[in-house]
Amino acid sequence: MPQSAQSQNAQGQTAQTKPYQIVDHTYDVVVVGAGGSGLRATMGAAGAGLKTACVTKLFPTRSHTVAAQGGIAAALGNMGPDHWTWHMYDTVKGSDWLGDQDAIEYLCREAPAAVYELEHAGVPFSRTAQGKIYQRAFGGM
Repeated sequence: MPQSAQSQNAQGQTAQTKPYQIVDHTYDVVVVGAGGSGLRATMGAAGAGLKTACVTKLFPTRSHTVAAQGGIAAALGNMGPDHWTWHMYDTVKGSDWLGDQDAIEYLCREAPAAVYELEHAGVPFSRTAQGKIYQRAFGGM
């Protein structure tokens, strides 16, 4: 019996002609993108007990969050004196006084805790020689 170049199943289909198997999944939340925001949203939804999926076209360490090198603003005080009120002032000033100051206050008060939460989740921040999260001033500051 001659052996064909491709094996066939009982229906005469080869690997190239066999229909793609579709598998349905059901989730409460689907997050598109696995950058910093996407992963944090996924963690939050899953932590709240929701069945959650995160889909991405890239491996998370190749996301824009990692590639951007812009950093995250938070008053950690790792490179010198710092305070959330100074961060708030810089943010309000940077918005030409048009930003929602209540929202900016909340953001600046909570930023250090959010950064440490990301650190504990394994986000690879640059480090000082002492092992602290490296910080620098942003443009215009």
